[in-house]
Amino acid sequence: MMLHAATLDLPNIRHGFFTRAGGVSEGVFASLNCSLGSGDARELVVENRGRALEALGLARDRLVTGYQVHGADVCVVEAPWQHEDRPKVDALVTKVPGLALGILTADCAPILFADPDASVVAAAHAGWRGALTGVIEATVAAMERQGAVRARIHAAVGPCIGGLSYEVGPEFPGHFLAEQPDNARFFAPAARAGHFLFDLGAYVAARLARAGIAAVSASGGDTCAEADRFFSYRRACLNQETKFGHHLSAIALAF
Repeated sequence: MMLHAATLDLPNIRHGFFTRAGGVSEGVFASLNCSLGSGDARELVVENRGRALEALGLARDRLVTGYQVHGADVCVVEAPWQHEDRPKVDALVTKVPGLALGILTADCAPILFADPDASVVAAAHAGWRGALTGVIEATVAAMERQGAVRARIHAAVGPCIGGLSYEVGPEFPGHFLAEQPDNARFFAPAARAGHFLFDLGAYVAARLARAGIAAVSASGGDTCAEADRFFSYRRACLNQETKFGHHLSAIALAF
């Protein structure tokens, strides 16, 4: 049901990268779909989210998620909000114990952060666009404004689409090469002429390391290739399915 990262095995930190197992949803949403906007029955998603919070040892009503838009904006969270009132942000930061910051993904990379000495945690959603435009750096900076120290921040990248599954068109690498020529190392030739395979997880991990934080790890796993473990937007598209589930990744300060 839940994967852990050694880099976040820290005092007073609770975290988990949830798989698709352990929930009550059915069909293409089976079983731990945690997205209220996916088209799944609301009562099933609410139960799934509650189960995830219980697995973290937290109250069911203490999960906060944003309206993710593939950007780099960050919100400091001080109390839970209604789902309908969630801000359009791709990263969340808090100092409030017992409040779970959640990221929803179905191929994009979820990132969880913690500085336990400063009692600051964060969660970020990093698709290719958000990662390229600075959501990682914006999250670290927001943590620093809450008292975190960059050299003490630990982070982990959760399951995302793997490099062998992420085929992109001929124009795609240019976005990354314009930022830094060394980004060519995250691309490999695809079987289709003129196309490439992009390693999103490796790119995200490299941006984290470049940010100068204390430790970075990655859970591994290919969300597109491992249908029994993960939801995947790309796999749904390849299967001509219009609906798909989303995993939850969450982090909290213990009480």
